Amino acid sequence: MKQLITLFLLISFFSCKTEEKFIPRDFNTVEVETILEDSLLSVRAIDILDDDGLAFAANNNSFGLYDPAKNTWNISKQKQDSLKFSFRSVAHTSTDFFMLTVANPALLYKTTNSGMQLVYREDHDNVFYDAMNFWNDNEGIAIGDSIDGCISIIITRDGGNTWTKLPCDQLPPAKDGEGAFAASNTNIVIVGDNTWVATTAGRIYYSADKGKTWEFVSTPIVNDKDTEGIYSVDFYDELHGFAIGGDYTNPDSNKGNKAKTIDGGKTWKLVADGQTPNYRSCVQYIPNRNGQELVAVGFKGIDYSNDGGETWKTISDEGFFTIRFIDETTAYAAGSGRISKITLK
Repeated sequence: MKQLITLFLLISFFSCKTEEKFIPRDFNTVEVETILEDSLLSVRAIDILDDDGLAFAANNNSFGLYDPAKNTWNISKQKQDSLKFSFRSVAHTSTDFFMLTVANPALLYKTTNSGMQLVYREDHDNVFYDAMNFWNDNEGIAIGDSIDGCISIIITRDGGNTWTKLPCDQLPPAKDGEGAFAASNTNIVIVGDNTWVATTAGRIYYSADKGKTWEFVSTPIVNDKDTEGIYSVDFYDELHGFAIGGDYTNPDSNKGNKAKTIDGGKTWKLVADGQTPNYRSCVQYIPNRNGQELVAVGFKGIDYSNDGGETWKTISDEGFFTIRFIDETTAYAAGSGRISKITLK
């Protein structure tokens, strides 16, 4: 009997601790510290490194690295013949940094001891890559607009030294003109071997095996116009995800632009329909907050939710294109002419 009582008390103790673990927070504003200002730059692709440093790639052939310990930047311009290009996709492994141009020709670069090396090139009138991510140090993926009837997906299995484009017979047929928005480098989410890709057609492509096989599901996100669709998607774990977008040409609209899933992306439901946020280009879960706290950013403001995305409030009119969290209260955000450190207050 004593053993049963002890076991019951232990179960009760740990159950109570589990229930009390998450306490919702309530933020009302943000503190913005600009760490890079350049009116010639438009930054939509950033990546947080292991030491809380930041890498970015942008327009004007520009890319750079921020050292927070020294508060210094190392900024360069990538040369390729006499081409002028913009980067909208970046990613990193434990040893290398990658960046990918947005349009024709598609140029994918990888760090080497002698600088950035071109490891993939694709020439096509319709080539347009939108986002990049890695499953691990060897395997990575980049996605782009549809060509010849399917969305463009290139994959590396050797640490980014070589990249192979998936043939259309290995992918679901694309809708007419289907692609992705190169707005924030958040069209691809990876959790373990699971991969989700968001498209302009309001669809989510899904692979359970690191890009070997693919299926898709349609979401209720608006997608009637070329400028409508899912601009950003994030997953907290294998089950809980959030998608946001709308129409950047109608940024005050908030109908049909937010959806969530609790079953790994099998089904999606609209949330906060007709309410804040309006059009946004990036959404991110705040880390270590039980999948309940999210932040969305766009060129007209920053929004916060503490109930899994069911309801939101605008906490700043500061405009950014993309955001990545360092910890539970601080993040890097980038946009037109600047990169900033954001602190939730």
